[in-house]
Amino acid sequence: MSLASIGVPGLIIILVIVLILFGPRKLPEVGAAVGKTLAEFKRSARDIMEDEEPVLKDLEKKHIDK
Repeated sequence: MSLASIGVPGLIIILVIVLILFGPRKLPEVGAAVGKTLAEFKRSARDIMEDEEPVLKDLEKKHIDK
């Protein structure tokens, strides 16, 4: 599931719930924390994919050579 599949109404509902839970003063802090978390997750996922790419290419090459 991606953020694009949530849609505008879903984002509005999420924003209202976060606003109720944390209040308007904490909202920028929560947003920054979520943004940093997503960025770290994307970076980690990209690093894992880059680490696995040579292994996959090697396996693919061995399969083709057979």
